[in-house]
Order: sequence, then structure tokens, then C-alpha cells
Amino acid sequence: MPRHVRKGDLVQVIAGDDKGRQGVILRVITKDNRVVVQGVNVRRKHVRPSQNNPQGGTVDREMPIHISNVQPVVNGKPTRVRFQTKDDGTKVRVAANGGQQIGQPLHKARKS
Repeated sequence: MPRHVRKGDLVQVIAGDDKGRQGVILRVITKDNRVVVQGVNVRRKHVRPSQNNPQGGTVDREMPIHISNVQPVVNGKPTRVRFQTKDDGTKVRVAANGGQQIGQPLHKARKS
């Protein structure tokens, strides 16, 4: 199943504790259908002392949220995504409310 968001997309959270917050996708975890969004679902993690961090302590980290709880932002508003195949064979993501292309094409055109 194609993913409606990719790394680097600006998204808005549409469900959960961080509903309404916007951020950039840092990582997509395809195996679990989850995404890590900058500044969203931040949790305090206790870190053991190590060579890199001899003091130890606590670190704030973004934790993953389910991919269905985010939508890409186009013109300042969240939108659903449709997939279109252009005449030259490239597959693109298109905003449902306005028809604007979102990001780069997903697949390059095939050579004949």
C-alpha cells in the first residue's frame, strides 16, 4: 500500500494528544506504519552514563505516532492525498482539495 507521507513532508497531527500541531517528518518506519514528527509526541527518556554522555541524565526525544494520525499540509491546511499517474508514466501525490502536487514524483517514467 502506498504511503501518503514521506520523509521531509510538513504534516499536521489530526488525532491524539498532539492534535493540531504541525511538524516535519524526520523518519518513516514502514514496518510498523509509524512516523516520527519533529516536535510531536516528545517524551523524556532517561539515559545511562556512557562514554559519549558520562553524566547520564534525561533527554527529550520524539517518539513515533501512527501514520494514519497525520496529514500533509498544503496552503496551511491539512489535506487528504490522491495518487495520479501522469501521461509520461510518473506517479505523483496530489492534494485532494485543490489538486496541487505534493513533493517529488514517486516513480520515474519508464523508458520505452
